[in-house]
Amino acid sequence: MFKKIASDALGLSDIGRIISKEDFDKAQSDDFVLTEDGEKIHFLIKSKTDEYCFTNRALIHLDGEKASSSKRNIYRYDYYKNAIKNVSIETAGTIDLDLEIKFEMGGKYFSVDIAKDEGEAIADLYKSLVAIGHIQEENERQQEFAKNSVNTASGLIKDNRFHDNDISQEFEQAVNFAYSWFSNKYQEHTQKDFKDVFEKYIHN
Repeated sequence: MFKKIASDALGLSDIGRIISKEDFDKAQSDDFVLTEDGEKIHFLIKSKTDEYCFTNRALIHLDGEKASSSKRNIYRYDYYKNAIKNVSIETAGTIDLDLEIKFEMGGKYFSVDIAKDEGEAIADLYKSLVAIGHIQEENERQQEFAKNSVNTASGLIKDNRFHDNDISQEFEQAVNFAYSWFSNKYQEHTQKDFKDVFEKYIHN
C-alpha cells in the first residue's frame, strides 16, 4: 500500500513517454489510423496502459484499464465533431517526475501524465491544441452567422415568397437555394484536416 501511495505521489503510476516519428508504426494505435484517406500521425504519447495518438484529423485514444491486461478500448475523436477546450499544462514540482497536459474534447476530460524531461515537446502539443481550438471556435461562430443570415433573409421575404401561381416551382427553387447555401457554408467553415497546424508547432 505504501509503495502505491508513494508511486502516485511521485507521478510514477503511469507516466507517458513521447514516441519519436520513426517509431510511430510500432505503436498499436498506428493500426487504427485512416492512412488510406491521407491520415497521418503527428504526435504520440504512450504509457503503460494508454496511447494518445494525435493525427491531422483526430485524437485516437487506446484506453487500457490496467497495465497487467492487454485489453484496450479504442476511441476516436475527430476534430471537426469534437471541440477542444480548456487546454492547460500542470508543470512538475521539485520532487515530481512528471507533468500533466489537460484538455476537454468531445465532452470528455483528459489528463495525461508525461515524463518531466518531455516538457519542451509537450509545449508544442499544447500550442497545437490551443490553435485547433481557436479555429474550431471561429468556424462555429461563422456557421452561426450563416444560419442567422438565412433566417433574417427568410423573415424579410416571408410575406412575399411566391409571386405567381406555380407554388411548387418556387418552393423547389427556394429549397435548392437553401440547401446549396448551407452546404457551401458548411464546407467553407468546417475544417477536418489540421495538418498545417501540427506542422507549424510540432518540432519533435
